[in-house]
Amino acid sequence: QVQLVESGGGLVQAGGSLRLSCAASGRTFSSRAMAWFRQAPGKEREFVAAISWSGDNTKYADSVKGRFTISRDNPKNTVYLQMNSLKPEDTAVYYCATNRKGWLTDDSRRINDYDYWGQGTQVTVSS
Repeated sequence: QVQLVESGGGLVQAGGSLRLSCAASGRTFSSRAMAWFRQAPGKEREFVAAISWSGDNTKYADSVKGRFTISRDNPKNTVYLQMNSLKPEDTAVYYCATNRKGWLTDDSRRINDYDYWGQGTQVTVSS
């Protein structure tokens, strides 16, 4: 069993930055790929970024590439999402999730590839 707790969300002006954290419990964290997804009101949950178990491989949605950076600290059981140059369209609830595998594949952008989810943290970007 893995429990995930996100933090770091809040209200920020367009162009600003936030850093999200996801703290995981359980011994499987360091062997699993991790990801961030987000869900805006009235929209489906969408992939944001993913990172392999070692941190050597990452994937990003085109909408955040060059602005967001995913990273992890395995000894601390924590994954991060550094968000820069935020836009109003980045407003959403952000969720971290544990992949069923340790490495990234083309399926790593799909919700069904993830088995444990956090409760989410709200990010609001004002224009």
